[in-house]
Amino acid sequence: MKFTLSWLKRHLDTDSSLEDICDKLTAIGLEVEGLEDRAKMFEPFTVAHVEKAEKHPDADKLKICTVKTKNGTLQVVCGAPNARTGMKGIFAPEGSVIPGSGDVLKKGVIRGVESCGMLVSESEMGLSDDHDGIIEVDDKFDIGTPFADVYGLGDPLIDIALTPNRADCAGVRGIARDLAAAGLGKLKDQDESTVKGKGKCPVDVKIEDKDGCPLFIGRYIKDVKNGPSPDWLQQMLTSIGLRPISALVDITNLMNIDQCRPLHVFDANKLEGNITVRKTEKGEKIDALNDKSYETIEGAIGISDDSGLLALGGVVGGVPTGCTEDTTNVFVEAAYFNPMRIARTGRDMQIESDARYRFERGVDPEFTATGMEIATRLILEICGGEASEVVSAGDVPDWKRQIEYDPAYVEKLAGFDVPANEQNKILTALGFEVSGKGPFKVTPPPWRGDVHGKPDIVEEIIRITGYENIPPMSVRSEAAVTAGAETLLLTHTRKARSAMSARGMDECVTWSFMGKDLAGEFGSNDNALTLSNPISSELDQMRPSILPNLIEAAGRNADRGFGNTALCEVGPVFQSPKPDGQQFVATGLRAGGNALRHWADENSSRGVDAFDAKADAIAVLDACGAPGANAQVAREAPDYYHPGRSGTLKLGKNILAQFGEIHPAILEDMGVKGPVVGFEVFLQSIPESKRKGTAKKLLKLAPLQPLSRDFSFLVDDSVSANDIVRAAKTADKNLIADAYVFDIYTGKGVDDGKKSVALNVTIQPKDKTLTDEELEALSKEITDNVSMKTGGTLRS
Repeated sequence: MKFTLSWLKRHLDTDSSLEDICDKLTAIGLEVEGLEDRAKMFEPFTVAHVEKAEKHPDADKLKICTVKTKNGTLQVVCGAPNARTGMKGIFAPEGSVIPGSGDVLKKGVIRGVESCGMLVSESEMGLSDDHDGIIEVDDKFDIGTPFADVYGLGDPLIDIALTPNRADCAGVRGIARDLAAAGLGKLKDQDESTVKGKGKCPVDVKIEDKDGCPLFIGRYIKDVKNGPSPDWLQQMLTSIGLRPISALVDITNLMNIDQCRPLHVFDANKLEGNITVRKTEKGEKIDALNDKSYETIEGAIGISDDSGLLALGGVVGGVPTGCTEDTTNVFVEAAYFNPMRIARTGRDMQIESDARYRFERGVDPEFTATGMEIATRLILEICGGEASEVVSAGDVPDWKRQIEYDPAYVEKLAGFDVPANEQNKILTALGFEVSGKGPFKVTPPPWRGDVHGKPDIVEEIIRITGYENIPPMSVRSEAAVTAGAETLLLTHTRKARSAMSARGMDECVTWSFMGKDLAGEFGSNDNALTLSNPISSELDQMRPSILPNLIEAAGRNADRGFGNTALCEVGPVFQSPKPDGQQFVATGLRAGGNALRHWADENSSRGVDAFDAKADAIAVLDACGAPGANAQVAREAPDYYHPGRSGTLKLGKNILAQFGEIHPAILEDMGVKGPVVGFEVFLQSIPESKRKGTAKKLLKLAPLQPLSRDFSFLVDDSVSANDIVRAAKTADKNLIADAYVFDIYTGKGVDDGKKSVALNVTIQPKDKTLTDEELEALSKEITDNVSMKTGGTLRS
């Protein structure tokens, strides 16, 4: 939002310096983004007189101009078609910096003729995009008059950053109101009286879309003269970078910037019938005033007459009813439009306009009628004519809301006390209605649609009182060591990354979305999280697993000669749109061989298998404090794993991880050669460790030597080796330290449907050396327990 100091002082009676004003603006939440002293920037550029303009001897489109400047008469080669003898223009001397381009002007020779300086255009001075001719200056300005004085650009230009909730400060008067409330002057009164109309308005208005346009006010003004606007108005608009167009258009721009009241003026002679406000249908065409043509979306707010669509309400007007130099009768529109509908229309149709900027933030609904009166008065003063009575359709939307507010809430929320009478004074100065002595009953003004509760009122009081008045407080902890801020999930994430890196895996960061077809192979279904506006048609669904991304990465590496890869990633996966449909998963993948071949050992390298993935998963679980080695192994892995070479790690019904070979059919569809194995550890499923602190238990070494015994059991093919191991280990938890499978045999000597599973059991005596009888008894316990839990028999 840009405005000049003199423009601000049209509304604010103040003696404060520019520096104080800028400091206070930032302090009350209207941050000053820029401050330009344009008088200094434009200082080299002055009015000059073209005494003679002759044709260049070697160029048809160039002229040699003799230019009288404040520093003497100089020769300038000019290509502007309007350069002529006797005119006055703006002269740029050698060494000056051209504002529009940033180029430093140097003396040059053009087609053999020396040129000492330049006669500039509006485009070169940064005033507009007009570069068809040089600037022509009125004869009333003397030679040497500064360019800034000619265009009223001597004023400092202030540029503030508006937050989306402060639509009221999208007008200079709203900014002045805030500064007055902050003690930097007094808000000036303005003439908001009603202009008495003559006769009924000949144009009637009907609102069919009351949701989009609750209120529409119109007025017919006849016999206007739409010539150039007066100098003061042109200079005001030029000072903030707007190009003056015509009196009627300039008045609407002034109302927009000055009062935050967008208006539209129709050429009444071009209207056919009455005005109807309706919802647009999809595909209606409109040639807009921004020199672009659009096809409407369904449900935009359309302003139409009997001929069809004239304008998009609150967004942009149309060319057919636009005002020109020949306009003599006008119909002025002042309306209130639904901010949400305006925002949707502007976004979907990609239309940016000053009106949209204000309407979608929420303008003052009560000011609609007042804005019409101010605009009418300006039109009559500048363009003449005779105004009709206003025509009105709809009603001012219900905006009033009363908030019960205790002045003590400031201290509770902000940490310092502001006296109740001072709070009342601040709120009243900002336009709030305050009644009662405490608690107050506060009614926000109609231009503050962002104030809905007690915290909003506290914010208003604090920003005017000054954030610098909030007392500083130490944030140091009274304890010697502050408590950790890391959540359990972040701890698991950090430890999982470290564990996978320690096992030689390279961490990846891949897209969180993938193609719908690929996602379907990894567990996605009709309830999947599908993107409505994907960056690519091949990335239209949130990933149900990280494995597909890692598989594709491994494939790209293999295509470039890096066949043995170990990749990992920790990140979210998305099972459904529900709040619990997102999980954090530590995912790893290995492809190719488990190691490089070595000349000393022909068996040094083998293809990766499910046990590599299992070991990786257990390592991550152990790093996160879960008993990975003691987890139950079950054949419950999803379909994208190999059905016979995969599994899950569980604690009861809680699945901690899943691992295995990737299904060959999926690898074939993805164009990746196997073997490829992977694992997924569900970090949110890992329970919190019962052991507190970081200290490890003291190492206790057994005083007696361990011993081991081998057992071979005949069991059914359906019995898992893990069940046999668990049965053996639980036979005597006090003496049996470990058990593992070292051989599985099927074939000669073993019946069909059976298999031989060989275990090694480690026995650790605690208090005394075991006798032969005690070892035999323990062996019998192991055999009986395995037989009872798995149906296995000891193989002879």
